[in-house]
Amino acid sequence: MLVENCTVRNMIEDDVEQVLAWRNNESVRRYMYTQHHITLDEHRKWFESSRHDPNRWLLIFEVAGKPLGFINIKRVADGNIVDWGFYAAPDAPKGTGTRLGMTVLDYAFNTLNLYKVCGQAITYNTPSVNFHKKLGFSQEGVLRDQHFDGQYYHDVVHFGLLAHEWKNKGKEQ
Repeated sequence: MLVENCTVRNMIEDDVEQVLAWRNNESVRRYMYTQHHITLDEHRKWFESSRHDPNRWLLIFEVAGKPLGFINIKRVADGNIVDWGFYAAPDAPKGTGTRLGMTVLDYAFNTLNLYKVCGQAITYNTPSVNFHKKLGFSQEGVLRDQHFDGQYYHDVVHFGLLAHEWKNKGKEQ
């Protein structure tokens, strides 16, 4: 399911400040588990340790060569089972999220040969819950009061998508 003019590539040092600016934007940060303003030093340390982790892929989503999103894929179990996290640039055009998701899932299943992609969303993040469903993920469970934001507890919805489900979805379109 290739999306025209959309690609993913490995994140490089030159992307660190842009990704941090996206991540610290209130429209992105409010849906994260950690909601504090991340410093450049903190972000650089995270990038340095993460980019050398053989079980992690840090990716930049581009449309016609323009960076418009970030994706973090991390192996969580044997058998090529991963978690993903992602966000589009706050000023990205409408529809970028869907194009990001389709492009990254195609890359995950057809290039990285992953078996399962898992995602989580805090229940108040309705856009992410709907996004996972739109891309064909199955809701696999809800962890009650799993996330404490400093004031309130929130449920976390868990999703999963298997490689054969993604490949069958592509045949339906």
